[in-house]
Amino acid sequence: MNQRNEQMLAEMGIKPQWRLRAREAREEQPQPVEPAPVVAVVAPLEEPARSAPVLQISNPVAAEELPAAQQDAVASMDWDTLETSIRECRRCALCERRKQAVPGVGDRQADWLFVGEGPGADEDEQGEPFVGQAGKLLDAMLGSVGLKRGEKVYIANAVKCRPPNNRTPEANETASCLPYLARQIELIRPKLIVALGRPAAQTLLGQDIKIGAARGKLFEREGVPVVVTYHPAYLLRNPADKARAWEDLCFALDRMAELQR
Repeated sequence: MNQRNEQMLAEMGIKPQWRLRAREAREEQPQPVEPAPVVAVVAPLEEPARSAPVLQISNPVAAEELPAAQQDAVASMDWDTLETSIRECRRCALCERRKQAVPGVGDRQADWLFVGEGPGADEDEQGEPFVGQAGKLLDAMLGSVGLKRGEKVYIANAVKCRPPNNRTPEANETASCLPYLARQIELIRPKLIVALGRPAAQTLLGQDIKIGAARGKLFEREGVPVVVTYHPAYLLRNPADKARAWEDLCFALDRMAELQR
């Protein structure tokens, strides 16, 4: 690991011993004990066996509240039309208090798609996801595994407008925005999605998720592998879990390496 990556790890608050990449070194670390998530459908991918279990989700969250014509319109949009539609969207009450919508940012042909919960105050001001303190930590997390914002990486959120007081998005708000996220996934065609936090994971996978129980497992959304980890904002409040987030990124990196063979 070079000096830059060591600096990135230092910014994450992770000591040098977390540079060890060997599986046995990671497995020695204590894991949080939480109730196992309820998995509606569990099935292996039809491909050679992986080193990690794959949980296949057959029924992602659907935007039932939206008329079919509106969903169909989003499904056929190109990038420019999609981003314009997001910025002008008035499908739910979040539009009433936003300063601007936040479509996403990065490489439109990215191998990696990182999905968070929703914009915060800084994102609402600047129109770009993850630009505040959580964004700085996310950049450090990306750098720690050799990734960089905008280079083979796209960053988006489950909802595109800031919820009041940064609260968790409500079900109707997530449903209203889901066609936008689904279209972004279709256009990007990422090799791997990293869900940052519980709301993002539940939006992508369509089921209740406990982060502690979902860590170290490979899920799937409509053919795209999904890895679940903590949201950077959570890590700022709970720095002891930064080491576990580092493990999750290493797990995702290993899965990406398998996909690229």
